[in-house]
Amino acid sequence: MTMDTTAPLFAIITVTFRAEDTVGRTLRSVDSQTFTDYEHIVVDGASTDRTLAIIEAEVNPRRRVVSEKDRGIYDAMNKGLAMSRGRYLIFLNAGDKFHSPDTLQIIADAIASAGEPGIVYGQTDIVDNDGRRLGSRHLTAPATLSLASFADGMVVCHQAFVALRSLVGFYNLKYRFSADYDWCIRCLQHSRHNVGLGDTVIIDYLSEGMTTRNMLPSLRERFRIMCCYYGVLPTLGRHLGFALRWLRRRKNNNTNIQ
Repeated sequence: MTMDTTAPLFAIITVTFRAEDTVGRTLRSVDSQTFTDYEHIVVDGASTDRTLAIIEAEVNPRRRVVSEKDRGIYDAMNKGLAMSRGRYLIFLNAGDKFHSPDTLQIIADAIASAGEPGIVYGQTDIVDNDGRRLGSRHLTAPATLSLASFADGMVVCHQAFVALRSLVGFYNLKYRFSADYDWCIRCLQHSRHNVGLGDTVIIDYLSEGMTTRNMLPSLRERFRIMCCYYGVLPTLGRHLGFALRWLRRRKNNNTNIQ
């Protein structure tokens, strides 16, 4: 693939639908970045509330907006992918935000130091609907990331998973809730060099995302995806381990309450 030397370093893609309560902080987090070699693509699902008015009020010459009906969040992400030119992709949906104004600069420095890695990734904090920190994500991004890492689940939050565009295909729309998990695995299949940012938090993730609201269907899809890439028997074995760890955590929590 020939590299477009005029393309921005980052394509930030934000998907929105009736997001009047949350989209403002996402836009402001993008607009406050000290590193400005990016494009920001907002794909709205024909919202009927104040979402579009809020987007239009937050003026940014690097932002492009499209609003039309879609077939769900991953269809909208595919539209953003098709529109994008940036060399690295970041998905930052309504309610999510960059952890600090220098987050893009931190990622850009890592890319420059590593000589264009396939994936750059960092840690994630969980925030509530008012943007207040609730705690760290229950899965910590590992020091070393490989294809095998995702056999243990979504060990890196999708929003904190920054992928070189040349590695990337479209989201598989047969998955309604976990196409991002499948997408990240496919990126890892093609990446030869992944760079972690250690303990650095780069994303504040809204706790009430679509996967959170549809936890059981999402877990079923992730199980199917794991079986596809990692085999049925190994996946069954891992899920037995997941269940045992969950029971231990529950027992410890109950003991602490008493």
